[in-house]
Amino acid sequence: MRSGEKPKDKSQKISQAHNPTYHKTYRIMAVAIRLRRAGAKNHPYYSIVVADQRSPRDGKFIEIIGKYDPKQEGENFTVKLDRAEHWLSCGARASQTVGSIINKARKKLAA
Repeated sequence: MRSGEKPKDKSQKISQAHNPTYHKTYRIMAVAIRLRRAGAKNHPYYSIVVADQRSPRDGKFIEIIGKYDPKQEGENFTVKLDRAEHWLSCGARASQTVGSIINKARKKLAA
């Protein structure tokens, strides 16, 4: 089968997928951990999301890892710290606000 040709049946497609000489090209994308706005006018509510850096603020995302309500007093956030650590170890960059929320969550967990 030549490159660019579609397989004629499933057996060719399966053998192509398991062939060690068949290479796929993977794109490296810039991932950000940032806030996604929701809620009503004058009452914002944010989701902490992992998203492609190029997607818009309220656009598509990869994963929701927490919530943040700036109008609530006291403890106003929840974060899945294990997922945040996973994405940071993969090279994701946290925004300034999300970085401070993650630091607060780490301190709370350590205490």
